[in-house]
Amino acid sequence: MAKESIKARERKRERLVKKYAAKRKALKEAGEWEKLDLLPKNSSAVRLHNRCKITGRPRGYMRKFGISRVLFRKWASSGKIPGVTKSSW
Repeated sequence: MAKESIKARERKRERLVKKYAAKRKALKEAGEWEKLDLLPKNSSAVRLHNRCKITGRPRGYMRKFGISRVLFRKWASSGKIPGVTKSSW
């Protein structure tokens, strides 16, 4: 499980990206690179990293569910994810 500070930092980045998205897009289209440099670095979308919404695990992230593979397997086995069943053949 990731530290709370790491998860909080990622949530802060997500808020900044959302806040400055329109402004960044307008500055890029206008080609005003000096003004773009003055925006916060964490407002860039490339600084985001997908993390599990529950545990904060940075690796093994499943986009469709927003959780890590470890948590996905645990929840799917116990039937907590609707529509997911263990396959057998």
